[in-house]
Amino acid sequence: MLENQEKQALPIKKPKPTIESIEKDSNTSSSELFFKAVGIIPAIVDFDEEQKYATITVSGNKYPLFYIPTNKGLKAFDALKKCVANQGNRQRLIVYPKITHFPGRDKAHQIGFQLVAFDAGNNEGMCRELKDFEFKLSGIWQFIPVCQVPCISVFKNFTEDRLEYVKKSDITKRVRYMKASHIPLFWRDSLVPPFRFNPKIPKEEQKRPYFVSVIAKFLPQKNAFGFESLAQMPLEEPPKFFKASKKMKADALKLRKEEVASQKESTPQNV
Repeated sequence: MLENQEKQALPIKKPKPTIESIEKDSNTSSSELFFKAVGIIPAIVDFDEEQKYATITVSGNKYPLFYIPTNKGLKAFDALKKCVANQGNRQRLIVYPKITHFPGRDKAHQIGFQLVAFDAGNNEGMCRELKDFEFKLSGIWQFIPVCQVPCISVFKNFTEDRLEYVKKSDITKRVRYMKASHIPLFWRDSLVPPFRFNPKIPKEEQKRPYFVSVIAKFLPQKNAFGFESLAQMPLEEPPKFFKASKKMKADALKLRKEEVASQKESTPQNV
């Protein structure tokens, strides 16, 4: 029902082309595209007393604001603290959406954001390209089992350096590193249908998912995103990316359970 309501609010003005015209008109090589999810959020930023954690308030809703776990990410987080202290907590942030889904389609997902940078007032780069609440989303357009709304699945882009890192990592780190972000998107009359896996059909007979690139608007009242415009025409061939196999995930889960059981056995029990 919510999806239908949102569809009415987000009409597509352009006529819908056929799949054939999509393939003919798209002259962009998949190698020139990347999986991405980044945008602009104007928000009230609040840090806790110890300055370790932050939340942002957007249209009356509070969301956690995380730092990216790299040296550059920590520097951006520290710079934002100083900016808030000197200029106030109303800030225009460049962020990655961080979506957490839970088992069961009836359980609502949670949204947070990772800080990339903030608008220093010089109106350059991303701050000039995107309006408030706008995001660039590029990924696999599909349904996932734990979400009623179709998602753009943003996977980790492939590079040789990342491949070397993955090879050297243990199974748990490997799976965590390759984890995708599934971003709920309301898109009325999408040019291509979201892929839906059918367990009754052999794998080789399944329809292929499309790689899509869109400009979407964050909808705080829905805790989701709404289609605004196409950034690129949909493609059947996505850029190269990392994805953990089912076996890899199962092995990582088994290892984690064994570690937890071992910790319980080694912990003295109170009599």
